[in-house]
Amino acid sequence: MPNPIVAFAKDWHEDPTSNHHVLRELARSRRVLWLNSLATRTPKLSSGRDLGKIRRKLVEFARGPQNVENDLWVTTPLVLPLPGSAAARAINRQILRATIRALRLRLGIGRFELWTFLPNTGDYVGTLGEDVAVYYCVDEWSMFSYLDRAETVAAERRLLERVDAVFAINHALADAKRAINQATFVSPHGVDHALFARALDPGLAVPADLAALPRPRIGFYGTLRDWVDFELIAHVARARPAWSIALLGQVLGDVSAVRGLANVHLLGQKRHDELPAYCKGFDVGMIPYRIDERMTFVNPLKLREYLSAGVPVVSTPVPEVVRHAHLCRVADGPAAFVAALDAALAEATPAAGRARSEAMANETWSARVAAVTRTIDEIARKKTQKTQKTQRTRGSS
Repeated sequence: MPNPIVAFAKDWHEDPTSNHHVLRELARSRRVLWLNSLATRTPKLSSGRDLGKIRRKLVEFARGPQNVENDLWVTTPLVLPLPGSAAARAINRQILRATIRALRLRLGIGRFELWTFLPNTGDYVGTLGEDVAVYYCVDEWSMFSYLDRAETVAAERRLLERVDAVFAINHALADAKRAINQATFVSPHGVDHALFARALDPGLAVPADLAALPRPRIGFYGTLRDWVDFELIAHVARARPAWSIALLGQVLGDVSAVRGLANVHLLGQKRHDELPAYCKGFDVGMIPYRIDERMTFVNPLKLREYLSAGVPVVSTPVPEVVRHAHLCRVADGPAAFVAALDAALAEATPAAGRARSEAMANETWSARVAAVTRTIDEIARKKTQKTQKTQRTRGSS
């Protein structure tokens, strides 16, 4: 039986990310304790959203660990939300050691692996009793506009120096982290292929809010934040007023560029299991991300999901999408983006959709996680051998 896992992750209730996919897959074969996010920034007490998050975390802490599926348990630890304070971090180490000790006792977790998907957890590595520590790096956190860059760089460096292995979701990100931790490996995103291939099922109904929009429908889903190029979307909407532009997701950025356009429709946040039906209603799926320094380190989950659903894809030149240019269209600039959408619409056929989906059949989350765990098992084996050798040497001296 593989060792249980204690994992620092994002908040469970948020839109599914690689945190969700990886830990859910692991929980099929072992106990996984998911710890909702620790503070990556100091909350603003003037922010209703931040105050609401604090209230929610207090309620979740009081409720204790919840079994959400298989052997996956989710809970919220309490820490002082002052990531820039050395004193607060020292206090948080003591709080978390006691919290995790109690949670392990409650859930019957003995020996365990510590995984983290967050950059600000280095202070806890080596203090919790874990056999092996893993950093699953999903983004270049220092480039997020809402985080303090210097604090984030320093915190992640502490983490990289202390973990036994790092897994990064693309080559550029792996190269950057390998400069600090040589045991860094590339683990690209996977996809729930079986789920998204349901979009090819003739019996699957397109949701009513999308089905009501005139075709062709150009779709996008994901958090609507500052990395989405809303000016580009507005250009598409004005250039092709007969098209329906459907944007699905929580609005956390400035969408004023598109809000007044009659053929742009903000359909709100959807459950992950609803997305295949929405994909079925898309004539083209787009990835309209702003191309900046951060995009070098991004690997959009939706690329493999669109393709698994058979949807033609048009994207701005996100480097990780360019690696899959044989399966989609990459366009740089507003005019080129519209032209690529025109071409994608003209060439859409059922046979092409099936071919796109089949190209993703082997890129599943189960395959990705299996490869990661094989690597970790080997690292853990060598670490144990090294420890035993050191103990023997000391014992004979």
